[in-house]
Amino acid sequence: MLEVQNVTKSYRSGVKRQKRQIVKQVSFQCSKGQSIAIIGESGSGKSTLARMILGIEKPDTGTVMLDGQPVCQRHTRLGKMSVVFQDYKSSLHPYFNVRQILNEALSQCDTPVDDKEAHMTALLERVGLSAAFLNKYPQMMSGGEAQRVAIARAVITNPDYIVLDEAISALDMSIQSQILDLLTTLRDKYQLSLIFITHDIQAAVYLCEDLIIFNDGQIQERLNRHQLKTLQNDYTRELFEKQFMN
Repeated sequence: MLEVQNVTKSYRSGVKRQKRQIVKQVSFQCSKGQSIAIIGESGSGKSTLARMILGIEKPDTGTVMLDGQPVCQRHTRLGKMSVVFQDYKSSLHPYFNVRQILNEALSQCDTPVDDKEAHMTALLERVGLSAAFLNKYPQMMSGGEAQRVAIARAVITNPDYIVLDEAISALDMSIQSQILDLLTTLRDKYQLSLIFITHDIQAAVYLCEDLIIFNDGQIQERLNRHQLKTLQNDYTRELFEKQFMN
């Protein structure tokens, strides 16, 4: 169980170094096998929330717990939680080939793998890439191929949770739909929990059962994707109308 309890986060900015609260008293839970989309516009604070979920940043107040242990402790999330970032090229080591990228992820996992080469090859095939990609470097790949490698790296440790921070937004529309289909297939095959951080409502509805609408650092509304016709919050209605009318 992933439990986010009353987390807040502030940063100092401007000439006077005044504190600005970016995340405000946010709480939610995500069970194993559940997929949740956190939907918000640019500047809403959703990526700051993602970094706290990943243990990259500590909340000023509140806690983020994974199976009862704080995620800020590396051993808590090691092998249990992975991430796929928006900038797929910079998230892959430029001087590592795919074999080294996947092997590095495997080396951080406690689960032994009898035949790493066969395991990596099989996983590449599942994400739609051939074994020949093991010898390729990031600069030799298209954006869609690089993001498939990033997804393979996230899945290879057999985690319970994968955080996807705007993981498709930098890709062409046709590639986005392919990656969404891939994530759906992997989610069902491995019983993954996905935390999908996005501004794209349609992608969120396609991939996730549960939706959290995020604005100004706080949850505006939480709903199931089957409740889209009965939105309660004014901001949620405005956001949905804006996206679906474009």
